[in-house]
Amino acid sequence: MESFDIAVIGAGAAGMMCAAVAGQRGARVVLIDHAPRLAEKIRISGGGRCNFTNLQAGPANYISANPHFCRSALARYTPRDFLALLKAHRVTWHEKHRGQLFCDHSSESIIDMLKAECDAGRIAWRRPVAVEGVRRSEAGSFSLDTNAGEIAAQALVIATGGLSIPKIGATDFAYRVAKQFGHKLVDMRPALVPLTFSSDEWSPFSTLAGVSLEVEVATGQKRAQGSFVEDLLFTHRGLSGPGVLQISTYWQSGDPIVIDLLPGRDAAAELLEGKSNGTKRQIGNLLAQWMPARLADAWLEAHDVSTEARLADLSDKTLRRLGEAFSRWTLTPSGTEGYRKAEVTKGGVDTKELSSTTMMSMRVPGLYFIGEAVDVTGWLGGYNFQWAWAAGVAAGEAAFEFTHSA
Repeated sequence: MESFDIAVIGAGAAGMMCAAVAGQRGARVVLIDHAPRLAEKIRISGGGRCNFTNLQAGPANYISANPHFCRSALARYTPRDFLALLKAHRVTWHEKHRGQLFCDHSSESIIDMLKAECDAGRIAWRRPVAVEGVRRSEAGSFSLDTNAGEIAAQALVIATGGLSIPKIGATDFAYRVAKQFGHKLVDMRPALVPLTFSSDEWSPFSTLAGVSLEVEVATGQKRAQGSFVEDLLFTHRGLSGPGVLQISTYWQSGDPIVIDLLPGRDAAAELLEGKSNGTKRQIGNLLAQWMPARLADAWLEAHDVSTEARLADLSDKTLRRLGEAFSRWTLTPSGTEGYRKAEVTKGGVDTKELSSTTMMSMRVPGLYFIGEAVDVTGWLGGYNFQWAWAAGVAAGEAAFEFTHSA
């Protein structure tokens, strides 16, 4: 049997950060992962360039049944702290959009940096190794049954992520361990995921696959409401793009979403003004200046208006109806593309049973849950990686103190 101070299961963003922090403080750490390739989710993120954080990251950018839980860790390890780490490793980056930061070269830069940080902490790597069972002794230490032998540790950190993207090895391991030790789970579902619609509702728009434009999209009520101005992308089965991925985290089954296809523009008023000015322009040509022509044509057809109709010949009632439909396109998704297309898992280990400063279980001393496994879900745009870094640092520091406090 091998024996360590801390065992970290899951060598992704949160797990490697946690292991590196604890190891560099002097803890004997083993980092275990079942996947043959290291940190595949980092590798594929951001189109291969890893949107590794967001300059604007703060508690308001995260969703949780316990909304204040993330505040402490995020305050103690900020995007600027991560940028300092990148600078130390000479990893260059650029800001792309609304605070989103990407590697100049490849996601491999982040993986190599984290691996180097772990090596600096003399982390013992065990991969690909599968953990088949977890036990806790009466004395409080943990025993892990793996396919490479038994491993013992005083503290155990679960960083195995959620259910999203199963093709790269996502499992429910974290949730099984949480339930084993009496933890509650907040219902899990796919998040940051494309939305789908019934064939009947979507048939007028199915030919628009590939069309994109900036919109404002909203759903929910009061505290559960979300609203974003981002790009929308039409697909064969429904809607995708950053705006829809964002709103999917707030969407509840059976609820409608409301889309303003022309944010910042009073379409009804402009159409009526154009008519009053006596313009002889065809409405299809006018709308093609406001949005992609394919969308304008499909929209008019869906509302029984000819694309060749002159603005001056259409009734005020028709123009108001069209304008209001642009501003409040209301439709109800039938579902999502599921975990296979979801970037993250919403829900997870109930944070009301974890310490917000250490990530340690309030039920089981020495047991920690971090990253996507817990009920903290960030917006699209680097927020979930920032949560992984911050939670990993918090747990790494705390696990070291826990195992060296005697």
